[in-house]
Amino acid sequence: MAGSTFGEIFRVTTWGESHGEAIGAVIDGCPAGLKLSEEDIQPWLDRRSPGRDDMSSSKRRESDRCRILSGVFSGYTTGTPISVMIENEDVDDSDYDPDTFRPGHADMTYQEKYGIRDWHGGGRASGRETAGRVIAGAIAAKLLEELGIEVEAFVQSIGEIPVEDNKGYLEKYLKEIAKAGDSVGGVVTCVIKGCPAGLGEPVFDKLDAELAKAVMSIGAVKGVEIGAGFMAAHMLGSQCNDEEELNAGGILGGISNGKPIIINAAFKPTPTRGNARHDLCIAPRAAVVVEAMAAITILDMYYRNMHAKL
Repeated sequence: MAGSTFGEIFRVTTWGESHGEAIGAVIDGCPAGLKLSEEDIQPWLDRRSPGRDDMSSSKRRESDRCRILSGVFSGYTTGTPISVMIENEDVDDSDYDPDTFRPGHADMTYQEKYGIRDWHGGGRASGRETAGRVIAGAIAAKLLEELGIEVEAFVQSIGEIPVEDNKGYLEKYLKEIAKAGDSVGGVVTCVIKGCPAGLGEPVFDKLDAELAKAVMSIGAVKGVEIGAGFMAAHMLGSQCNDEEELNAGGILGGISNGKPIIINAAFKPTPTRGNARHDLCIAPRAAVVVEAMAAITILDMYYRNMHAKL
């Protein structure tokens, strides 16, 4: 299967299936000398792990304990590929039928493309694949921290309800959705601070294009905005070209301008409904995945920019 690797210099390959023995990631391009252990990665995985949120999360129970297999010696990276593994624990195939294509899932498209598919929990198309991205994102964020760059993502809204100042109402709202056996979408916002001006390649490899590709590659994402995004289509030029350049979202001409980069990602509702082993709302667990993909992209573009000038 092509398409499981992301990045040019800081390269990430995720592997494994939802109901297989294990999942993980191989990270190539991490320089030697970075202090790294499982304890640096685990908090990121804990934010993504299922079964931790009684309201919106899947009831699948996975500890998601990671184990570094290569690329680290005596607590420091060696410059060789870093391989990290997570063993699957709570595997239950009873909810899946090999002869049924589930609406909203990749069952039919995988079958048409390959002529064979792992139908246990969606295989590679499962949201569980994102754990490998989070592993790589944790390492990328640790490297970015050394460069003074900070990446943070959070849930902006669930359905049409802004999360800020509405947590009590949201709990009631989610209970009603769960009672109806339904699901709901949400929006995740990611803010990147400390990114220097100059990241992004001309024409096709613009920074906003690379970030959009990275975030859009997350399975449940159906839309990505940079800065004002779709709202810019409703503005006058005098409104859009604000002095603070907030509408630009930190990117001009496809190149970072040194100001905070703002990304919004729209997550669709979970296609499988009325099943306790699927998320009522994907967005809360997905925020860290957006954060991870943004961190991976910024680090890769930072390395790619090193050839730009003396």
